[in-house]
This record gives sequence, structure tokens and C-alpha cells, in this order.
Amino acid sequence: MSDSPPSGQSNLWLADTLWRLGAVQFGDFTLGRTTVNSPIYVNLRLLIAHPTALAKSAQILHQEIAALQSMRNPQIDPFDLVCGVPFGGLLVAEAFSLTAKVPLVYVHPRKDDLDTDVEGIYHPSQTAIIMDDLITGGGSIATTAIRLRDEGLFVRDAVVLFDRQSGGRQILEKDGIRLVSVLTFEVLLTYLHSTGKISADWYRKSMSFFEETRHLDAG
Repeated sequence: MSDSPPSGQSNLWLADTLWRLGAVQFGDFTLGRTTVNSPIYVNLRLLIAHPTALAKSAQILHQEIAALQSMRNPQIDPFDLVCGVPFGGLLVAEAFSLTAKVPLVYVHPRKDDLDTDVEGIYHPSQTAIIMDDLITGGGSIATTAIRLRDEGLFVRDAVVLFDRQSGGRQILEKDGIRLVSVLTFEVLLTYLHSTGKISADWYRKSMSFFEETRHLDAG
């Protein structure tokens, strides 16, 4: 799977929508365990406060997946289940499940006294596609894939709304998982700058951060 934008203008719609929802912030952020001193923070969980935007995002995911599956050399394998990564990805996956009429499962965030920590109805040998709101280092998706595979499920593909392009794609490829993203860090910044929504200074700072983290990943 190449890093080319998805068909149509869905990536630009998402970039504009996130900006209008106040989901894109600039400053100095530490994001989880993998991203330190980031000048940009993208909070996709704000989509849940806007049902129309969340529904549109699910429709875009459905269309992009269908388009990639219909290619002469399909870029996404057929799947029986969609697995949302708690918690942001679970909300996106649930919206997708309702749109695409695909059964939803998810990995319980903690162990308990149940026989399994994968919630939902499934059978070994079924295939699950993993869905998350965003990806940084890929750890959450990789861990989810391990848990699903432990239950006898196949995992070959993952889909996210936003890719911070911080090495997650490469990590998943090593685990035999292809990644599809609607919007990338670079496309988001380019759109915001070209439409005058952010200053040249923030654009330069953010692009410098992007180049540094991409260089570290390549090394």
C-alpha cells in the first residue's frame, strides 16, 4: 500500500472538519510514550461530540475500504469483523460497524475472570480488520493484533483516520499488517498552511518536527 492520498477529497474533508471542530491545536505537547515536544496535537475524539461528522467519517472509511478491496490487486483482504482499539478507535469502529453492517469486537482493556478478554461474538479462523482513530508508534494496534491472533483470529489490515507518520506503518508491516490511513500529518499541515489557517511559523515548526521524527524512524 502506497502513501498516496485516498480517492476523492476525503482526506481534505477530514482535515477541514478537524480544524473546524477545534481538534487541531498548536503548542508543546507530549503524546503518550512515543512523542515528546510535538508542536501539534490532533484530538480526533472530538468527533464523538458531532454525530454528523462521526457518521461522515464512517462513510468515508467504508468507501475507502470498498475501493481498495475492488482493485485488481486488492489492498485490503476480505474480513468478517471490525475490531476497535479502545477507546478512540472503538468509537470510530462502532460507527463503521453500523454503517457497513460488519460485526464489532474489541479487546477488553483489562483482564478479568471471563474466559476471554475479546468482547463480541466471533469464531476462530475469522478475519478481523483493526480500526483506530489515529496511529503514532503503532503499539496499540500491534498489541491488539496479538490479542486477536491469540484467540485464533486472522489480522492482515488496519485502518486509521489519522497517521502521525511516526513509524507506526513500518512497525505494523513487520507484523504482517498493512496500514490504510485517510489523512496524514504531512497532508494536514500542507492543507492548513495553504488555506491560511495557520501561520508560516507554525507550519515551519511542525514540518521541522515531522522531518526530524521521520528521519529518526528511517534510521
